[in-house]
Amino acid sequence: MLSLSKLTVVGALAIASLSLGGCDFGPKKSEQGGFRGTSVAQITDPDNYVDPGKAPPPPYELPPPSGPKASEVYQNVKVLGHVSQEEFDYTMAAITQWIVPADAPAEEAGCNYCHNAENLADDSKYTKVVARRMIQMTQNINQNYSSHVKQTGVTCYTCHRGAAVPKYVWTDPKPSDGRLMGNKRGQNTPSSATAYASLPLSTFGMYLGNGAKAARVQSETIHPTTANLKGTKAAEANYAIMMHLSQSLNVNCTYCHNSRAFAQWGQSSPKRALAWYGLQMVKNTNQEYIHPLASVFPANRLGPQGDPYKTNCATCHQMQRKPLGGAQMAKDYPALRTVGPAIVPAVPGAAPATGPAAAAAAPAAAAAAGN
Repeated sequence: MLSLSKLTVVGALAIASLSLGGCDFGPKKSEQGGFRGTSVAQITDPDNYVDPGKAPPPPYELPPPSGPKASEVYQNVKVLGHVSQEEFDYTMAAITQWIVPADAPAEEAGCNYCHNAENLADDSKYTKVVARRMIQMTQNINQNYSSHVKQTGVTCYTCHRGAAVPKYVWTDPKPSDGRLMGNKRGQNTPSSATAYASLPLSTFGMYLGNGAKAARVQSETIHPTTANLKGTKAAEANYAIMMHLSQSLNVNCTYCHNSRAFAQWGQSSPKRALAWYGLQMVKNTNQEYIHPLASVFPANRLGPQGDPYKTNCATCHQMQRKPLGGAQMAKDYPALRTVGPAIVPAVPGAAPATGPAAAAAAPAAAAAAGN
């Protein structure tokens, strides 16, 4: 029989083995991410490497800009009509490669996924209307959100990666049926999108959807007042969106924050500002480009509350600090890097508008027309 002391040792070893069961052994890599003296470091485990994936090469070498414009050769070109026909064809070939699933049926393969094969100018397919707006969205991100995407930029492949619907998207959750018994009040349903935090289901709607608010719950003064006091539920939602950011980039909290002073920008990593601009970019993308397409998508491309699949941080990053490991794809597709002149529908019976006011109204008018 084992003595009491031996049983104690065995028990201690058993407890220790259980305690260490969730630990990752082996060497770790530490990188300084913040200013000197702030102890902001990023810890990574080489054994838990996430493959960034490979960016596909261009379909062929881009011809030099010459020849007629796309709008002079093709009918009903509302977004890329200002580029040459050769650059237009090159860009369309790349988009087909990025979006159309490899296993698409013959009637939806290649150009047919968006176009009516008998009349390429026809807008009857919803995929063409959506694709046109997504091109404008990509241009907007590359031109107006360089504070986040820098010179790397984005292309359709950044999110889609060979699939018609990106892998990481979200919609507003199904509302409660109103019953008292079994009503979770929007809580306690762990989600992989927020690192399985058992927190509010509508996290993305709160921070990345229409009417999104800032991800902040700490008081801005030493004595919280009724005006800036936040409750536990708000703190839970804030925690959930922060967990989403951390998981989407496969980083820990100190990638952006100093753990001793989370709210202090002066003690935070420069990456925090980069993330802030990214949140503004995602909000704009969802509010201005995706959500307005709800009436265009068919029912099978909508969530339980009738809203389209929208973006979050994981849509582009897919568990990488930089999407696709920082692959420089956008440089090969100049048509996607700047916002081109939109075709503004003419008002019946009115003279064509000209001047700065007309230029300022063009994006809104184009959005209203579903371009």
